[in-house]
Amino acid sequence: MIEAEPDREGGDRGGVKAATTAAAVLKGLAALGGRASLAALAGQLRAHPSKLHRYLKSLAAEGLVARDPLSQAYLLGPEAILVGLAAMRQSDPIRAAEPALLRLRDTLGATAFLAVPGNRGPTVVRLEEPDDPVVVNIRPGFVLSILWSATGRALLAASADARLHAQAREELAAAPARRRALLPEDEPIAAIVREVRAAGGIATVRDLYLDGVSAAAAPIFDFTGAVRAILTVLGPTGRFPIDPEGPVVTALRREAEAVSRGLGWRPVEAAHARPEAPRPPPRGIAALPLGSPREGRPAARETEGEPR
Repeated sequence: MIEAEPDREGGDRGGVKAATTAAAVLKGLAALGGRASLAALAGQLRAHPSKLHRYLKSLAAEGLVARDPLSQAYLLGPEAILVGLAAMRQSDPIRAAEPALLRLRDTLGATAFLAVPGNRGPTVVRLEEPDDPVVVNIRPGFVLSILWSATGRALLAASADARLHAQAREELAAAPARRRALLPEDEPIAAIVREVRAAGGIATVRDLYLDGVSAAAAPIFDFTGAVRAILTVLGPTGRFPIDPEGPVVTALRREAEAVSRGLGWRPVEAAHARPEAPRPPPRGIAALPLGSPREGRPAARETEGEPR
C-alpha cells in the first residue's frame, strides 16, 4: 500500500515519503512482471489510480517507467534497466556468503564453507573453522564428490546443468561396489535428487567416511533461479544434530535463503514438474524453500570428513 508509508526520518517528511512511495511503485511494477495496466498496478499497491498516475508520470520523466503506446500499459523504463544491470554486476555469491559463513561458524561452532560449481564438480572457495575444528582434509580448491558429499548432493538436486548430471553418472560408474552399496539400490542418482528435494533442497550426511562427522548443505540461487553456490556446515555427530527441524538445518536454511535473496532470488513460483529420472531439473526448483542422504565417494575426490 503506498498511501500510508511511514515517515522514515523526522526532517524532510515530504521528500522521504515521496521517495518511499516511488520505490513502492517500482517494486509493485516489478512484482507484476515489469509490465501492468494502471488498474492492475493500483490493485497491487492498494493505491488510488489518480495518485498512482502522478507518480508514474514523474517516474516516466526520469526514464524509470515507460508506457506502451498501443496497450497503454506501464513498464519498467530504460533507466530502471540500467539500475538493474548495475546491481546484477555486483551479484557475487562468494562475497555475499562471507558474513553467513562467519555467523554459522560462530553460532553453531561448526566448520562452514562455500563451494561453487566447477568443471569437475563442486569446488570449495571459502572456509571458516571454529576454535576447536573437526579434523577434515578440506581446503579452498578441493573438489567434492557429487554423489557422496552433502555439498554435491545439494548441488545435484538444485542444478539444471546437464554436464553435472552426466558427471554424477560417471562418478557412479567409476565407484567400487562397496561405495555404491551405500546408495539407494534402485536408480540411486534419481533417489538422491528426490530425497534432497523432499527435504526442501537441503542435503545431509552422517558418519560415512570419517566416524563422528556429519554435514548439511544448502543451495544459493541468483535472480534467475540458477544455483550459484552451496553453503555447507559440518561438525562432530555427537554434538551436531542434522535433523530437518533442528538448529543446524534451521540456521543453514535461513542463511542460504538470506544470501539468495541478496542475489535477487525470490521464491515466487512453486516448484513444478520435478523429474523422477536423473536429468537436469527445471528452473522451478529454485523456488523451493531451503532442510537426508548418506555419503560416500570415489577415491579421486575429496568429501566432507575424508582425507585424500
